[in-house]
Amino acid sequence: KTILCLPRSFEYSQKNAVLVPAAALGVGGMLVYWLRSRHKIKTIEMGDGWWGSGERPLKGKEDESIRPFKIETSDKEIEDLHRRLDQARYAPPLEGAAFHYGFNSSYLRKVVAYWRNQFDWRKQVQVLNKYPHFQTTIEGIDIHFIHVKPSYVPHGRAVQPLLMVHGWPGSFYEFYKIIPLLTEPARHSLNEGDMVFEVICPSIPGYGFSEAPHQKGFDTIATARIFHKLMNRLGFKEYYLQGGDWGSRITTNMAQMLPQSVKGLHLNLIFVSRQGLRRMISVMLGAYVPWLVGLTREDVQRTYPFFQKNIYELLRESGYLHIQATKPDTAGCGLNDSPVGLAAYILEKFSTWTDKSFLHKDDGGLESKYSLDELLTNVMIYWVTSSIVSSMRFYKENISKDPGLTADARVGVYVPTGIAAFPQELVHTPHAWAKEIFKNIITYSYMPRGGHFAAFEEPKLLAQDIMHFVRKVEQL
Repeated sequence: KTILCLPRSFEYSQKNAVLVPAAALGVGGMLVYWLRSRHKIKTIEMGDGWWGSGERPLKGKEDESIRPFKIETSDKEIEDLHRRLDQARYAPPLEGAAFHYGFNSSYLRKVVAYWRNQFDWRKQVQVLNKYPHFQTTIEGIDIHFIHVKPSYVPHGRAVQPLLMVHGWPGSFYEFYKIIPLLTEPARHSLNEGDMVFEVICPSIPGYGFSEAPHQKGFDTIATARIFHKLMNRLGFKEYYLQGGDWGSRITTNMAQMLPQSVKGLHLNLIFVSRQGLRRMISVMLGAYVPWLVGLTREDVQRTYPFFQKNIYELLRESGYLHIQATKPDTAGCGLNDSPVGLAAYILEKFSTWTDKSFLHKDDGGLESKYSLDELLTNVMIYWVTSSIVSSMRFYKENISKDPGLTADARVGVYVPTGIAAFPQELVHTPHAWAKEIFKNIITYSYMPRGGHFAAFEEPKLLAQDIMHFVRKVEQL
């Protein structure tokens, strides 16, 4: 019996010798997969879209050529503008109102007089054309951008591609003062040229010289996808991103969508919409024991009194947002028809968003930070392209949805991130709150001065912070 059982027991032991390690390997593999999947970075789906007129063509590949583009004007365009400026009607302001009721009409008359009699649009078109402009068709619409390469690259230096995205009511023109600082830093006494960029500044679709979407639903995620396609079409596999206002959300979405393509993300405004018990405790304790909830003295100074700075002031400055997020076309009709109305609507933002104290000034403090030529050139970009309505619609496409249900709501940002916190920004987000979304903050800078339009107002400060951030990322 014993002899007869020996072959059978030998057979069982052979099977066990194979099965046990195989089972262990299988369980081990599943455990490794589970652990890796837990740490897998969530991303936004790239997807695809069509924003051209009518149905997407079933056949034929999209024209991917990159075409040189030039801004032009005409006597007819300028004569029409002058006629409308001459026929403007004004309502007298209340005595002592300054900018508390919006754009002061007494000062508006002075702006319009300068616009009509001294502002030279032909000269400003030449200024706009000093950088190379291009257009390319992506997802059925023509995308406008400027692409500026450095004229000189020091030996052994790598050129870093940088995509910079504007917001509302700005334009690609906001970056005209910062571009030479980034592409020719040595010439402007910045870091002896150890960091050199080539800069790409697109116009958001529906803004300026980028064609407006013809279909509903064009949001920041669609914009992010289009700008990734643009960078890929230009031959870039990896690149840095920079943005404020809508540009901040678009570039953040780009980092959430294709983190492997984004070397670093630099922002001068951040959106952190997540609330909850933790945030409530932070707000309640922050004014008294800031160190306990991770706030600094500077955070306290910029955040409190909380209701005044985060509720009342924000409500005062966001009336436009409620209009544009619900029925933009109604108000847009008037702005698209009247250059004076358009200037008042846009330039009022360049007053109080640059410095909240400008509310108390009769001229809104506009000329203390910008020239009228600069301000009116930005207004003209909206006027000559009739893009104010389509730019306002961007709010409805993005804000009319439940923010908790959007594709990017629960996706963190894991790419290296730099944050420049300007003191006059509409809202301040402390580092302790920012890291709830941005998981890899490399630099967080309390900027000494400046407001919402950082590149336009404080180009040198912003350029220095971008360089500081990129230098740190490159050393990782």
